[in-house]
Amino acid sequence: MVNICKSFHGVHANKDINLQVNSGEILGLLGENGAGKTTLMNILYGLYQPDYGKILINGKPIKITNPVESINHGIGMVHQHFMLVQNHSVIENIALGYKDTPFFFPKIKIRERVKEFSRQFDFRMDLDQKVWQLSAGEQQRVEIIKALLNGADLLILDEPTSVLTPQEIQELIDILRRMKADGHSMIFISHKLDEIMDICDRVTVLQKGQIVGEADTADTDKKGLARMMVGRDVVFNIDKEKMDKGDQVLSVQDIHVTGDKGLPAVKGVSFNLYKNEIFGIAGVAGNGQRELAEAITGIRKIDTGRVMVKDQEITNMSPRKIYDYGVSHVPEERIRFGIAPGLFLYDNAILKQHHLKKFSKRYFLKYGQVKNHAKTIISDFRVSTHSINNQIRNLSGGNIQKLILGREISEQPELLVASHPTYGLDVGATEFLREHLLALRKQGSTVLLFSEDLEEIFELCDRVAVIFDGEFMGILDADDDRLCDIGMMMAGSKRIKDDTPANNQV
Repeated sequence: MVNICKSFHGVHANKDINLQVNSGEILGLLGENGAGKTTLMNILYGLYQPDYGKILINGKPIKITNPVESINHGIGMVHQHFMLVQNHSVIENIALGYKDTPFFFPKIKIRERVKEFSRQFDFRMDLDQKVWQLSAGEQQRVEIIKALLNGADLLILDEPTSVLTPQEIQELIDILRRMKADGHSMIFISHKLDEIMDICDRVTVLQKGQIVGEADTADTDKKGLARMMVGRDVVFNIDKEKMDKGDQVLSVQDIHVTGDKGLPAVKGVSFNLYKNEIFGIAGVAGNGQRELAEAITGIRKIDTGRVMVKDQEITNMSPRKIYDYGVSHVPEERIRFGIAPGLFLYDNAILKQHHLKKFSKRYFLKYGQVKNHAKTIISDFRVSTHSINNQIRNLSGGNIQKLILGREISEQPELLVASHPTYGLDVGATEFLREHLLALRKQGSTVLLFSEDLEEIFELCDRVAVIFDGEFMGILDADDDRLCDIGMMMAGSKRIKDDTPANNQV
């Protein structure tokens, strides 16, 4: 890629980018949220057209006007936000994205090939399931299969491991190493510096749409890369202040919840949360975390059991009413459930809050106060945007996440239910948001944290529950030595019984 430039609404997303990937090389692409990484890769994949510059393959200039041409040139891409048709099945989505899909009976003709490919790389999934029934991690695997099945010579991976477990990440890395040994090239976008150092040969760092540094991974370290990204040293281990528990805030009592597949997803889960604590729920994607979070926040119906906030029962109330009782929610799928993509930033800054007196009077919104509120969130949470009049769909995923978190904690909630709050964020933004969660805890709020990032769980949480197949394998204090078996608990092969009152009140 030579002298690539791209602007949106007069704002540079990429400016004079020169990028080269060699055969059999894995290039890491780093940068803060909104630095232009995804825009650059969307140009290479044909989703965007550059304002200026050219693309060369084997020294020959080519023009890519759409993803089909990109695939024909041997370029595949795994997107950060899934490019899947929600109402179609897994096999239908793979067939739609496969360049050699036959016209007649496409699902039948490619099913065996997909099954063979899935067995080869150990991707276990039901090919006839609808995509909307899958967890984020399972949807990510569909995207990876789509890209690899097309036999790409150059594979672009935009945050491919963000929703994968450590075991799944290692399996993916093994696959990529085999591809590299066969002469394939890869561009690996990740905010996980350990992964970049482990798998990449070289690293290119973007900042505000421009290249600010390049290095061989053998000649640098994690701290050096972080400093290059954000222009300062980043604290990788945040000190968590020890705090005594306050009054009980949330009580979940023997709840049962049905999943999208019509099968039990949460099976008799009980736990209590208290002021001044962060309670983490760890587990492999698809084991009931999403359904549990949605049940507590009113998005999904509870079959049996009760949920109490202080002395108020909120079981099966609407999300709006539950919010009014002091429960905020950062959803797992921020684009689908966290925002209204076609509305402006200031509209999204008051979703679920528009009825509050400070924002509305009878049937009319007080747009002056609404816009000031949006400006405060953008300033306090470092949301990168040129205007509050920008449609939120034009922001990067990380900046959308920061706006959602700012909105959800702006009213000092009693309880924040946060599902993967740092998913897809760069190291600087991750540090920033984790510090905000700890500050929320210190101010007397409670945080229920769903995360597949074990580093995040151990860094932030006072207590940890491990969920498998809709049941808790155990609830332990974060400094309990038995958490060394968390991998076995996540796999469902070990259950730890703890009858202390602090952990298992029902």
